[in-house]
Amino acid sequence: MSKRLIFCLRSAVGVGALLCAFFVKAQPVNSALIDPHLWLEEVQGDKALAWVRERNAVSTAQLQAVPVFAENKAKVLGVLNNRDQIPGITRRGDYFYNYWRDAKNPRGLWRRTTLDEYRKAEPKWDVLLDLDALGKAEKENWVWGGSDCLAPEYSRCLIYLSRGGADAKVSREFDIGKREFVKDGFNLPEAKSQLDWVDINTLYVGTDFGPGSMTQSGYARVIKRWTRGTPLAQAELVYEGKESDVAAFATVDKTPGFERITFGRSTDFYNNEINLLVDGKLVKIDKPSDATLSWRREWAFLLLKSDLKVANNTFKSGSLLAIRFDALMKGERNFEVLFEPTATRSLSRGGPTITRDFVLLNIMDNVASRIEELQYLGGKWQRREVKAPFPGALGAVGMHDPFVKDDPLANHYSMSYLDFLTPASLFLAKAGSDERELLKRNPTFFDNTGMRTEQRFATSKDGTKVPYFVVYPKGAKTDGTNPTVLYGYGGFQISMTPFYSGGWGTTWLQRGGVFVVANIRGGGEFGPSWHQSAVKQNKQKSYDDFAAVAEDLIKAGITKPQHLGIMGGSNGGLLVGAVMVQRPELFGAVVCSVPLLDMQRYHKLLAGNSWMAEYGNPDKADEWAYISKYSPYQNVKKGVKYPKVLFATSTRDDRVHPGHARKMAARMLEQGHDVLYFENIEGGHGGAANNEQRANLVALENTFMWVSLGGL
Repeated sequence: MSKRLIFCLRSAVGVGALLCAFFVKAQPVNSALIDPHLWLEEVQGDKALAWVRERNAVSTAQLQAVPVFAENKAKVLGVLNNRDQIPGITRRGDYFYNYWRDAKNPRGLWRRTTLDEYRKAEPKWDVLLDLDALGKAEKENWVWGGSDCLAPEYSRCLIYLSRGGADAKVSREFDIGKREFVKDGFNLPEAKSQLDWVDINTLYVGTDFGPGSMTQSGYARVIKRWTRGTPLAQAELVYEGKESDVAAFATVDKTPGFERITFGRSTDFYNNEINLLVDGKLVKIDKPSDATLSWRREWAFLLLKSDLKVANNTFKSGSLLAIRFDALMKGERNFEVLFEPTATRSLSRGGPTITRDFVLLNIMDNVASRIEELQYLGGKWQRREVKAPFPGALGAVGMHDPFVKDDPLANHYSMSYLDFLTPASLFLAKAGSDERELLKRNPTFFDNTGMRTEQRFATSKDGTKVPYFVVYPKGAKTDGTNPTVLYGYGGFQISMTPFYSGGWGTTWLQRGGVFVVANIRGGGEFGPSWHQSAVKQNKQKSYDDFAAVAEDLIKAGITKPQHLGIMGGSNGGLLVGAVMVQRPELFGAVVCSVPLLDMQRYHKLLAGNSWMAEYGNPDKADEWAYISKYSPYQNVKKGVKYPKVLFATSTRDDRVHPGHARKMAARMLEQGHDVLYFENIEGGHGGAANNEQRANLVALENTFMWVSLGGL
């Protein structure tokens, strides 16, 4: 689930409920016997799609008839297509690569430029691949899925293309010099593949090789070595995991003088095993299975998710440890602590950013960002805090390419900054100093005059203080009348840091709405412990936290239940679905996007099996006992007054099954509740495949909220 926040945020209970309660003590419930809506899980089933088209027609007709809809869509589309936005870049050798979409190129361009050109207001871009032209020629709605180019020449790349935005992708070899795909190259059909270059003529490949080659979660179970010019079926098996694993993987580090090949398997969403290839044999790297291992040159880094006891020392969960890679492989444990968390400070979930000579730490301090840099000098690590804007969200990415001789950017990194009312700025910074050059700045899409942001704390059911941000429009009063949207996620150690949204700024804040982001348990705002305090049997704490924020907003006079809407996508969709069912009196409207909702069957649908470390296994009676208490699909009831709901999902979402939203909408409609439903035929887990679809979706959600909360 992507850290990047996308603003298309993402029944018969009576006798059936008694059956569930009865059988849970003896054996897992047979859903097929009690669920009349299983047919809606047939993603491309004729009956299911007919139902989808019928519901789409009702929802779009109703919402598009609202006068503000057209205005909302035009404003959002204008933001998305704005040509002055910062082009995100990835460095490879002498070039900086970018994928770009706008009104003229709705499917997008893959292109590159030099740093000198990028500095200009209007850089010259070398277009490598036009997805609109490709899609037209091949009669496919290709969605960009990324690229992987072979160092050091970067002349050959693996290009990943998705049909309609799904996670499963087609893989094709691309020749940069010729600007064309390699006809008989390393090309794979659609699958959730894992690939890495060994050399120009060899790949490590994890893909769908046929029966038994994929895990129960739908990812690669086996890794094979594929040589150019030979059929994929003849690729040599080099590593395999278990069917119960999430996935198997291979990585090839070609850093000169520090070449390493590793194979591993993710045993669940948070634990893995990694093996180093040494003289043709695999040697298991001795590390805590839940620790994130990274390395650069001679150093290895461990980001701990649980306490680690070594001799008489205990390293705290959330700490970052450093050790020489060779020493780690020899069994030495002379770790040095690069970061230790406190009650309010944690390290970004992504771990350190590395330049040639520096380690950069992105630290969250009460959900705002600071950057510290470390350098190993004189036998010890030297530490310095970088002077940077605060509070808000900082990002740092090292620019060093180890394959560039005498790299002029060896100790440079890109640094970005934004907050709720400040659009992103991108700097070229130099480690070892506070020197930085402003490269690009996003446009200011809305007038923030008179607007303000406040961080508040709510008290949850068990006494825990839960932070949240409130963004006030100009002239907002604490008289309870403000239309207010409360957004949350609360899972998978993903943090909800400040962000700037031109779309919601122009369509919500400027219209007088309040926007709120909750930092509930299950996220990573205060490190692994904040996440782990709300998993499996403790998942309810996420929902208690979210309800506490809602209650605090009402108590403070910021809003009232009839003016308070909640919004979330993916795990956030489960969040708002559960809280809606548990505390319907608190809310006037709900937007529930690409959600998990049927938690009795989530592990049987698409990638759901990979998330049991977060939620638990509903096939185990003791675990279903706590899952069943919050699963929205099993707990929604006839005769209860729920807030108005808009469910939004995508037919092409092959991560979270669209059946969750379909079945929940169908059950609630049968029960007589006020429900709208919209399913984009494309879009994948993000809900939209291009800017037009994104703008339409955001406009539907925004308009629904505005009307439902009394904005009109």
